[in-house]
Amino acid sequence: MRCLCGGYQGSIRLPRIASPHLFRVILPVSDIEAAASFYARLLEMPGTRVSSGRHYFDCAGTILACYDALADGDPEPVGPNPQYVYFGVEDLDAAHARAEQAGCRELTGIEVRPWGERSFYARDPFENPICFVDSQTLFTGEHAWAGTPPTT
Repeated sequence: MRCLCGGYQGSIRLPRIASPHLFRVILPVSDIEAAASFYARLLEMPGTRVSSGRHYFDCAGTILACYDALADGDPEPVGPNPQYVYFGVEDLDAAHARAEQAGCRELTGIEVRPWGERSFYARDPFENPICFVDSQTLFTGEHAWAGTPPTT
């Protein structure tokens, strides 16, 4: 039996398209050396210099890219991100201590949010807003709740 598209009905199998995944997040910085040092301390990993103005950190398959436009040869600097970049961590208290030692700006205390996440907010030395969340309390929107935080 023919269908309107000119093909045939039957057991035609279309290839399954995998869901996209987040590949890279850019953090604009004004000093690639200072950024590499700061994030190495904060994330407890050295990362990898991939060009004169880019230093990458593999965060569970998503690349955190510190990007210094001028050091990479671009004609103009790039300002900080307007929105937070969120990191899920196993030990939030240790992450908070590292953030304090690394010199995060506007560092808040650890709090439990109305939606159940335990987290803290800060700014890196380049004014990028960042947030660290206890991975045991990550809220991904999968729980239906109306005014009552999900249980953890």
